[in-house]
Amino acid sequence: MATPLLDVRDLKVHFPVRGGLFSRTRLSLKAVDGVSFQVAAGESLGIVGESGCGKSTLGRAVLQLIPATAGKVVWLGQDLGALDAAQMRERRSDLQVVFQDPISSLNPRMTVGDSIAEPLATAHPGMDRTSLRKRVLEALGQVGLPLDSYARYPHEFSGGQAQRIAIARAIIVQPKLVVCDEPVSALDVSIQAQIVGLLKRLQRETGMALIFISHDLSVVRYLCHRVMVLYLGRKMEEADRDSLFARPAHPYTQALIAAVPVADPVLAKARAAEVLPGDLPSPLHPPSGCVFRTRCPKAQDLCAAEIPAWREPSPGRGVACHFPDA
Repeated sequence: MATPLLDVRDLKVHFPVRGGLFSRTRLSLKAVDGVSFQVAAGESLGIVGESGCGKSTLGRAVLQLIPATAGKVVWLGQDLGALDAAQMRERRSDLQVVFQDPISSLNPRMTVGDSIAEPLATAHPGMDRTSLRKRVLEALGQVGLPLDSYARYPHEFSGGQAQRIAIARAIIVQPKLVVCDEPVSALDVSIQAQIVGLLKRLQRETGMALIFISHDLSVVRYLCHRVMVLYLGRKMEEADRDSLFARPAHPYTQALIAAVPVADPVLAKARAAEVLPGDLPSPLHPPSGCVFRTRCPKAQDLCAAEIPAWREPSPGRGVACHFPDA
C-alpha cells in the first residue's frame, strides 16, 4: 500500500449510558472498539456490516464530528485529535462528507447555488462573488445538473438530484478524502447506479480518496478497491475487493456475501439456508471473547474465552477469527 493519506490507529468511540431509570450505574456503549485502517490517495475503502455495527460512528469520528474515546486519526502525518477548533477548520477542505439523506443535509432556506458555495466561501473568505458563482456552475456541471439549478431550492429536486447537489457541495473545495455515509441507501435502484457511477467518475477525474459506508455489498464491490468488515464495533476482516469476495475468510463476511441477492432462484433458495441466526447483540452487553460467536456456526469454547487476535494470513489481507478459512 502507498503512503497513506489517512492512518486510523486503534480508534475507540464509547458513549456513557445510564444503567436504568433509577439506576446510578454507568454503562459504556462501545460503538467503535479498537479499529485501525489506512486509506491511500485515490483509493476507495468500503466499510460494510449490519445496521448498528458502528460504521457511521466510525466515519464521523474520522472526520472529527464526534470525539474519540481513545486512539488516533492521523491525516498526512498529523494527529487530528490534537488540533484545536481553528486548526481543524483549516483541514476541513481536505475532509468532506456526503450523508445518507441529502434533503436534510441541505438548508431549505438557501438556494442550491448558495448551499454549494458555502464551503468554498468558508475556506476562501476573500473569494469574490463572481468567482464563487463560476466555481459553483462548474461543480453543477461536474455532477450532471443543469446550470439553472443555481437559483432553485432543494425541495424542488428529486432525491437523486438532491444527492448530486450534496456531492457538488462536498467536491467544490477539491477535497483529498470524501466520506460517503450510506449515500445511496434511500434511493431507487436505478438512481443508486447513477450516483455510484458519478462517484466513480469523480474519483477518477479528481484523484480523491473515498470511504464508502454501506450495507449493500453489491455497490461496494463495484466501487471500492478494498473492503473492511465491521461487527459490533470491531474489525472482522479487511482485504482487497476481489480476494474478499472470492475467498472470504471470516464467517461473518461469508454470511454477508451469501445474503447478497442473486437472480438465479435455485441459488437464492440455497443461500436462504445460510442466513445468520438471531439478532445483533446489544453493544451495551457484547458477548465475551469474539463478539460474533453467538451467531457463528464455527464457535467453540475458545471463542467465548479469548478475543481473537488480528492476523494477516497473506499480504494485504487481515482477519480477526480463531478459526478462519484459508
